[in-house]
Amino acid sequence: MIDVRTPAVAGVFYPGDAAELGRAVKAYLSKAAADSEAAPKALIAPHAGYIYSGPIAASAYAQLAPLKGRIRRVVLIGPSHRVGFNGLALSTAGAYAMPGRLISIDRELAAKLGALPGVRLLDQAHLSEHSLEVHLPFLVEALGDFALVPIVAGAASPGLVADLLEAAWGGDETLIVVSTDLSHYHDYDTAQRIDATTVKAIERLDANFLDGDHACGAVPVAGLLEVARRKSLAVKTLDVRNSGDTAGPKDRVVGYGAWAFYEEGANG
Repeated sequence: MIDVRTPAVAGVFYPGDAAELGRAVKAYLSKAAADSEAAPKALIAPHAGYIYSGPIAASAYAQLAPLKGRIRRVVLIGPSHRVGFNGLALSTAGAYAMPGRLISIDRELAAKLGALPGVRLLDQAHLSEHSLEVHLPFLVEALGDFALVPIVAGAASPGLVADLLEAAWGGDETLIVVSTDLSHYHDYDTAQRIDATTVKAIERLDANFLDGDHACGAVPVAGLLEVARRKSLAVKTLDVRNSGDTAGPKDRVVGYGAWAFYEEGANG
């Protein structure tokens, strides 16, 4: 067991100094606009180094302005990049750390989710994984205080992920965040073509279309799409770019996208 999951990529993917990190996140958010006054129930956002994906992540997190002070829990799920396993992994940690702050784990909900089929405790999946960590500074800036339920996804069906998200759904106090990047290491034009097909799949809530060639987080994204179909959520594409648009060359790019999902009758 571990008490605190400490940052693995601070100073690499994002600034390791708390003050510098805060300034960077505020700057990204200041350049992004809320797309509507409706309050999203779920977001999809990218998880690369901030110079590459920060502007696209900000496009997602700017949508949370109506929810500051209302969201008390964030269920955050992303793919495993370093540890292979079946199912979905919770952590034994009581808190996740980021520079200058500790974010407490909602142990009660985590225990409830841990009793579901295919869900288990696996700290090794969390310790070096960046796909959850990079979202925390944006979430803190956008929401203030909240409790976290961090989940790393291994090999799992859309139905398994959807069942977990449905069990964690809650009400207006709970936000779902799914972490993914899109296509990897194609030339700019090829990446745009591949990512355009991914956008269409997400917009039609097609949980069976996505695979690792379209998104490294295909497993958690597919689960969100499955539960979005079950609950008749509306989806809005907020931003789709790649590293060739932000901070990298165009011969070998990674794609990034941001989406918001809304329950019927959602409002600010």
